[in-house]
Formats: sequence, C-alpha cells, structure tokens
Amino acid sequence: MRKDVLSDKIVNIAPSGIRKFFDIVSEMPEAISLGVGEPDFDTPWKIREEAIYSLERGRTFYTSNAGLSELRQAVCDYAAKKYDLHYDMKECVITIGGSEAIDIAFRSILNPGDEVVIVQPCFVSYAPCVILAGGTPVYLNLSVDTEFKLTVEALDSVVTDKTKAIIMCFPNNPTGAIMTKEELEPIADYIKEKDILVVSDEIYSELTYGSSHYSIAAFPDMKERSIVISGFSKTFAMTGWRLGYALAPREIMRQMVKIHQFAIMAAPTVSQYAAIQALTDCDDEVDEMREAYNQRRRYLLKAFERMKLDCFEAKGAFYMFPSIREFGMSSDDFAMKLLEEEQLAVVPGSAFGKCGEGFIRISYAYSIQELKEALQRIERFITRLREKR
Repeated sequence: MRKDVLSDKIVNIAPSGIRKFFDIVSEMPEAISLGVGEPDFDTPWKIREEAIYSLERGRTFYTSNAGLSELRQAVCDYAAKKYDLHYDMKECVITIGGSEAIDIAFRSILNPGDEVVIVQPCFVSYAPCVILAGGTPVYLNLSVDTEFKLTVEALDSVVTDKTKAIIMCFPNNPTGAIMTKEELEPIADYIKEKDILVVSDEIYSELTYGSSHYSIAAFPDMKERSIVISGFSKTFAMTGWRLGYALAPREIMRQMVKIHQFAIMAAPTVSQYAAIQALTDCDDEVDEMREAYNQRRRYLLKAFERMKLDCFEAKGAFYMFPSIREFGMSSDDFAMKLLEEEQLAVVPGSAFGKCGEGFIRISYAYSIQELKEALQRIERFITRLREKR
C-alpha cells in the first residue's frame, strides 16, 4: 500500500472525545453512562404511529432532495410560530440530523483561508467540519466567570479581515448556558457591522428553563446573514430517526441543497412523515419532557451543592458542567479514574475545547433513578479524592 493513501486532513483530526468513553462503557455491563446526550424518553406515540401508518401506505419512495414539501412547510410554520423566524420552503433543507446541516453549511460558504470563529466550549464536530470544508478554525474561549455567554468584546478580540463566519450554540452543549434577546442584540449588531455570517446551532431551542429561546436570526437584517441549524433528536426524542434541518437565505440554501443532493440524496422518507406529526401535534409531549428535564436539573444542582462541588447553573439543554479543578487533575484523568473506580462515565470538559479543561459534562437525559445512583458514585469518588489531599 502506498504511503500517502490517506488524507492528511482527516488523519490529523482527533476522534470524538464523547464517543471514546461511550465505546468503553459499552463493554462494561455494570457501568452507568451520563455521557451521551440522548433523551431517555421514547419517541412520542403519535410520531411512531405516523411512521407506522406511512409504512402501511407504502411511503418508501425517495422524496425531493430538499425534503418533503409538507415537512419543509411545517418547519417554516414552526419557526415562525415559535421564534418569529420567517422562511419559505425554498429556504429550508431536511438533513440527516443537525450534524449534516452543519457540515453542508460550511461547505457552502467557505473558501481556503476563510476563518471561522468557533465559540467554545462547544459540540465536538464544529472544528472538524470547518477544517474539512477548507476553512481555518479560530477559537473563542468562554469562561464560567461570564456564565459562558458571548460578548462583543470577546468576539472582537478574535475577528480579523479573514473572518467569514462565526458558529455558536445557545442553549449550549456542553455548559447549558443560554443567551437572552438583550444579550444577543449587541452580538447581532456587531455581526452586521463586520459583515460576517453566523451559523446558529439551535438544536436545544425548546429546552430552556425559566425563559424562552430567542434566535439571533430574528433580529432585523440578520436573516440574510444567518444559517439556523436545528432538528428533531433532542426536542422530540428522535435521535435514531436521524433528522435535522437548516434554514438559510436562498443563495446559500441552493448550494447547501446541491451538496446534500450529491452526498445524501434525501433524508429517510418515513422519518420525514413522522416529523410532520412531531411539529404539528406534539406540544404537550414536549412540555412534559421539558418539565421532567427541569426537575432533574434542579435535583443535580442541589446534589452538587450538598457535595460542595462547584457547578455552573445550566438554564438550557440537558447538561451540567461541574468544575473539578479543586482536585488538581486533568478532566480526562478525572473521567477515566471515575470510570475505572466507580463504573460511571462522564465526558471530560477538554473534549469541548481547551477552555473546557477543569470541567466534566454530565447529561441529565436519564431517569431520576439512574441519576440518583450516579450521584452516589460521584460523591464516593470525590470524597476519596478529598481525603487523599
């Protein structure tokens, strides 16, 4: 085999820090995993029933590349009703999860040498998608001292003449941080002033506690420079259905659909019909899941307070990001020792960027019973660490 058989670009990209621990746990039957952001709820019955019905009707054909027109219209109606975002069907594409939407967004807008500001801590796929699209990632590290919120001052410190876009995620994975309309407005003004694009990952938009989500694309003159990413996996407990979507101006969307056409062809037909039901008739089920997540969120916050483990108060998504700095260990070492000694898997904060070092991510998309047992294991573990100091 020739020496240069592999692409240097992909060889130099590190594997996902999330999947590393998930793969280890899969071979440990006694282990509890709080590492994967997957709802423990079943997909609502209404959605599953619609999928069964579509199969019974023989709806196993290809859809148009961009997706079923009925689903794209449902997405546009949902975005208008929920977030005051006004798009038409030609500005929407149905994708294989939000991850594909992020990938084709960058491949549509980036040329070699273009810089993309990546707001960290963040989902693990952002930088690889930028690199694979030929762009250059520029990291903007947020801090717990500012509640992991983005500011104009922080953004201005990394924007250059080569900056093409910024990607951000609020509610945030892994921190659970949110940004209000008032906090986003100066960011939107700055983006307009600098004439850059924003890729806004809003996959957790329905999972906020105490305040409603506001999209940066809803500000005046922001639609034309925004690509909004979302999907069905988190809100509707539809992870395995592999369905997401993107909303963008027509000029950008035409190129996104072109890439999607050649790489994917179309999203799964059965999933698309089921998703129409999700968007049009599952508000009550989403409310129930959100309330359950909020109950778990409060439960974890009180437990960490009792353990005297510093933890930022997450107000969105379904993650906690407690600090483990007091133990003088890297987040990777902490997570590995916790797994070895207590058979409990969490994700090291370093998996989400350098500024995630000193933290671990804990998903509370699990039952109270599992969380109770997991917290007991964490408490035993940190008690031993403190006794050794």
